[in-house]
Amino acid sequence: MDDLHVPPGPGAPRGLRVPAAELVERFSHASGPGGQGVNTADSRVQLSLDLATTTALDELQRERVLDRLAGRLAGTVLTVSAAEHRAQRRNRAAARQRLAALLREALVPPLARRPTRPTNGSRRRRLEGKRRRAEVKQHRRRPGLD
Repeated sequence: MDDLHVPPGPGAPRGLRVPAAELVERFSHASGPGGQGVNTADSRVQLSLDLATTTALDELQRERVLDRLAGRLAGTVLTVSAAEHRAQRRNRAAARQRLAALLREALVPPLARRPTRPTNGSRRRRLEGKRRRAEVKQHRRRPGLD
């Protein structure tokens, strides 16, 4: 098995290279198409990476990835599965692509919110609406003794 290459993107300008020794592949029976060989061939692939111990990430990247992928993790281990193809080789490639895409997406730094101000028109419309509403409520009151 080769190293996993994550293409360059925001948060990882030079991309990432995850050493093959840090990736764990498990194979099992896949459901779905396969004919007679579906019960004998281990074509389903589970690819796992421990994000807490990998050497591919620096501390900032590790913190960001652990935070963003918290819902998908078992402890600190990220696991992806692939069983859509009949051939184990194709499922291995699909799992590697899926893991690389997840890592690349999780590394994108959060966009800073740029504070905005309401436009003059929106302010004017809001105040006119309040005035109209106050007027409606004013007409509901009991007539005065004037």
